[in-house]
Amino acid sequence: MSEKILARGAEAILILKNDLLIKRRISKGYRISEIDERLRKLRTRAEAKIMRKMYGKINVPKIFDEDEKRKEIKMKFIQGKKLSDNLDKFSLKKQKKICWGIGKEVSKLHESNIIHSDLTTSNMILKKDIYFVDFGLSFHSLRNEDKAVDLHLFKQALESRHFKNWKELWKSFLQGYKNNKEYEKTIKQLEKVELRGRYKH
Repeated sequence: MSEKILARGAEAILILKNDLLIKRRISKGYRISEIDERLRKLRTRAEAKIMRKMYGKINVPKIFDEDEKRKEIKMKFIQGKKLSDNLDKFSLKKQKKICWGIGKEVSKLHESNIIHSDLTTSNMILKKDIYFVDFGLSFHSLRNEDKAVDLHLFKQALESRHFKNWKELWKSFLQGYKNNKEYEKTIKQLEKVELRGRYKH
C-alpha cells in the first residue's frame, strides 16, 4: 500500500493511504522526551474522543482507529475542496448559504460543549456539505467565554481570508448560529472579547 504525505504541520504529518487519512503527531526536539511522549499521547486520545463524540452530530471524518503508541489517528479521507481556497470562487448567494450552514453546525458543536479552537475555513472541507477537520486543539468547555473566542477566531478568518464579502458572510454565519440556546449570552461575551482585543492595540 503506497503512502503519500499530504501535509506537514507544526504538530502533525497527514498521510494518505488508500482512502485512509493518517494523522501522525511528530515529536518535538525542544521538549523533554517523557513530557513530549505524554503530551502527544494525550492529545491523540483527546482528539479522537472529541471526533467520535461529534460523529453523526456534525460532519467530521469517521475515526477507524487510534494508536497511542505511534501517536496516530486513522480516519476516513474526505475527498473535497478546502474551503479557504474555494469560498471566494462561488457567487455571493452561495457563499452566504455556505456560511449559514457553518453557523448551524458550529451551534451544534457548542451545544455539545466542544470548542474547536482553530475555527477557520482552512479546517473545513467542502464536499456536498461542509466537513470540519483538525480537532487537534479542541477541548470540552461549558464557558461562554471559550465559545465566544471560537466565534471571534472564525470572524477574524473571514475578515483576513475572505475580506471582500466578510461582513455579509459573518451575518449569514450568525443567522445559522442563532439556533444555539445560549446565542444571546455568547454574542454578549463575544462583544467583550472584541473590546479586549481593541484595548490591546
